Amino acid sequence: MGHAVPPILHKEVIFIITENLQDIDYADFEAVLDVILSLTDNAKTQTEVNTAMQQMKQAAIQKQQMHEFSNTVRRLRRLIEEDTNFQFIDFNAAGLVLRWQYDLTDFQNTEDPFREVFEQPTAFKQKRALELIAAEAQQAGYKGFKSMYTAYVQERRAMNEQPNANLPVHATEFPEQPLELDAGDWICDASGVYRTGINGFEYACHHPIMPVKRLVNIDTWEEKLEIAFYRGRGWRKITASKRTLFDSSKIIELAAYGAAVTSKTAKTLADFLCHVEGINYDRIPQQDSISRIGWMQDGGFSPYVQDIAFDGDASYGEIFRSIRQEGDFETWKQAAIRCRRESVTAQVMLAASFASVLISRIGALPFFVHLWGGESGTGKSVALMLAASVWGNPEIGKYPQTFNATQVGHEKTAAFLGNIPMCIDELQLSKDSHGRSKFDVYQLAQGVGRTRGNKAGGVDKTPTWSLCILTTGESPIVSESAGAGAVNRVIDIECRASEKVIRDGIGTCRVIRSHYGHAGRRFVESLNEERITQAQEMYQQYFGELAQGETTEKQAMAAALLLTADALADTLIFGTGLHLTTAQISAFLKSKASVSVGERGYSYMCDWVAMNANKFQSENKNEIYGTIEGDYAYVNQSVFRSACRDAGFDDRALLSWLKSEGLILTRGRNNTRGKRINGVNVECIAMKMKDCDSYDGDEYNCLL
Repeated sequence: MGHAVPPILHKEVIFIITENLQDIDYADFEAVLDVILSLTDNAKTQTEVNTAMQQMKQAAIQKQQMHEFSNTVRRLRRLIEEDTNFQFIDFNAAGLVLRWQYDLTDFQNTEDPFREVFEQPTAFKQKRALELIAAEAQQAGYKGFKSMYTAYVQERRAMNEQPNANLPVHATEFPEQPLELDAGDWICDASGVYRTGINGFEYACHHPIMPVKRLVNIDTWEEKLEIAFYRGRGWRKITASKRTLFDSSKIIELAAYGAAVTSKTAKTLADFLCHVEGINYDRIPQQDSISRIGWMQDGGFSPYVQDIAFDGDASYGEIFRSIRQEGDFETWKQAAIRCRRESVTAQVMLAASFASVLISRIGALPFFVHLWGGESGTGKSVALMLAASVWGNPEIGKYPQTFNATQVGHEKTAAFLGNIPMCIDELQLSKDSHGRSKFDVYQLAQGVGRTRGNKAGGVDKTPTWSLCILTTGESPIVSESAGAGAVNRVIDIECRASEKVIRDGIGTCRVIRSHYGHAGRRFVESLNEERITQAQEMYQQYFGELAQGETTEKQAMAAALLLTADALADTLIFGTGLHLTTAQISAFLKSKASVSVGERGYSYMCDWVAMNANKFQSENKNEIYGTIEGDYAYVNQSVFRSACRDAGFDDRALLSWLKSEGLILTRGRNNTRGKRINGVNVECIAMKMKDCDSYDGDEYNCLL
């Protein structure tokens, strides 16, 4: 293509345009930029610039692309003003302006003259442009330019408050921007986000920032925005609620992630984000999102569903990212099969891991599987990691957590995990200075969190979960004084060094740290309606068999779910034919008597009487608790109640149970009997002692 030297400049200026002006696509920013770069490199005077720009303007009008050309020139003016890439350094040094001299048609039919004044970066330049263009208006025969400009400014201010979607697009011009948005009346370039005010530029942010994605939560329908901002080496992204982004008192929280926002700029930045998100609602990509892991309403399972994003608390991002596939499935599978064959406990832990996602599908209740033992090297933590490796990264602190957390933290983590197992290591980390555990089994076993109020006067959504909790520690997770409901929900398995849970702990850790996450995904993706129906039938059959034994219904429910999950996992994942049996799982279940808090309280008080037998003898001249006559121990009621409470039992509940079982002598509606001790008549709890002949061995001392 030949080069033409337009006759518009004096002969000393070599202004080479590579194409005829009629051949340029004035909607193509790069094409127009190439031509104007030649102009800014060679033009020496403002007259030369005006003349060349006038010719380009006429060509754009003839091609009916004046609107596009005008917007392109506006973008280039800001680019020249900033001069971020030094292409226009000589042009700026000469004090030249990229413009043409306006004629009557421009004043009467376009906003270009008024917009040029309004968009000047400083008050001085704005005033200078106003005088210059007012003179051009007078020369062109247009009267009252300044009064019309005042009306134009008022209109623009009104549009800032009520944006008009039909305004010409004022595009964002951030470097390497993720997408181009309509910026309305904001200027968005490498120097940040700002707009022209009465006293010059008003900055919302001193670096590029923009919304790049809208996230709609499929559970709550809450909308969040993914915000991208350019700092340092490139673009960063964070996700935040609109309640945070559009509130000047909350948006300052973005400063913690590196965004330049202060108490002074917070309101302006909130206005910008709200305005730009509103006028670009259909332009900003929208994506479904979820703030938890587990089953979705449409039957999918997060995070295995394509095109769904995580919009939850950033503190759970590490766990969410840990639920993924890594390494080779077959390598993990062989290691897991070896552990299942070598240890029933390891098989139970793997079964519990798979059972977690069946709880809501079968209609069962959350439950605990707790491995405990005072000896080191039994493989408890490795077994927990093996169970965690079904779903993701088993490294402690990635997916599995420790007991070094608050009860609220445990509750929120359970709600986030949703349906996959909650794995918690080292129960002893939850104990206080007196050795008592601060962990509450009830809180997680119920599957429902605490209802909490909010500042608006309402209540937040109550968190829920339906999962299995896998834990380890040096002692049982529930004390002897715990309520029956707590004891009922826990399958306690004692681990001894002579019978390791995982024999090759080092080798197993080496494998599962590099290969994990495949089995869980395969398992849930295989759970179609037919499989779920099959699981429900298996569960009912196992539950019927277990309920006929000595265990409680809740223990039978948990055990039946473990047996069902183990059988399904072997069919879908392992393919060994090795299934847990009701006899194997029954060895870990509690009897009805051991679950009963009344039975445990009665046994404790019988032991307490035996340990303090010397204080029930009349010849004792020191402290006297009561007396023993025949089969009954008469205990001063104050001493009895205090002993119960010290052991963690509720004295009123225990007395009510003892009365219903006929194990105390009463007088009318009272739970006490009067008894004369050392000549003093006192109210006593007359408790029948256990009969030694009804117990094997020396479990209880015969007192009489």
